[in-house]
Amino acid sequence: MKRMIMALSVMIFFLGLNSTVFCAESIKIGVINFDKILQESSAGKMIQKELKAKGEEFQKAILAEKKLLDEMSKTFEREALVLSPEKQQEKQREFRIRANDFKKMQQNFQNQFKKLEFQKLNEIRKQVFEIAGQIGTKESYTLVLEKKASGIVYYPNTLDITDKIIKEYNLKISKAN
Repeated sequence: MKRMIMALSVMIFFLGLNSTVFCAESIKIGVINFDKILQESSAGKMIQKELKAKGEEFQKAILAEKKLLDEMSKTFEREALVLSPEKQQEKQREFRIRANDFKKMQQNFQNQFKKLEFQKLNEIRKQVFEIAGQIGTKESYTLVLEKKASGIVYYPNTLDITDKIIKEYNLKISKAN
């Protein structure tokens, strides 16, 4: 019985050792940092610029409407004493309607901006992951992970292929233009 347990233990040890040795040689892992690609690639910079311009456009429209609301409020305060109760109620009602429209406008702009941002980021993400797949295939990577999405806490810098992706992506974008 002891011999059988000993033989079984030795066999399990050698099988475990052999599979570890074979696996260690064939695994090649790469990690990309999508946030860095957005900040440093030419396409990422163009999209950030486009989103900033759209945000400023929305902000300008919101500020103009807010200015009109403020003027309307000040006008009502000045005229409140001389207006009849019916006119006061009518002006208050107009102001509430305008204030609600303003809130809806703000929400609409936020939704449009988020939708545009999501759309643009997905376009870049699709292209970046395609390039990562090409590099992974060309350089025989077993696995290429995105740092943030996969929840990687630590990895050695030698696994980071972000700069290769940025280089290839910039090259692809420059050829397209």
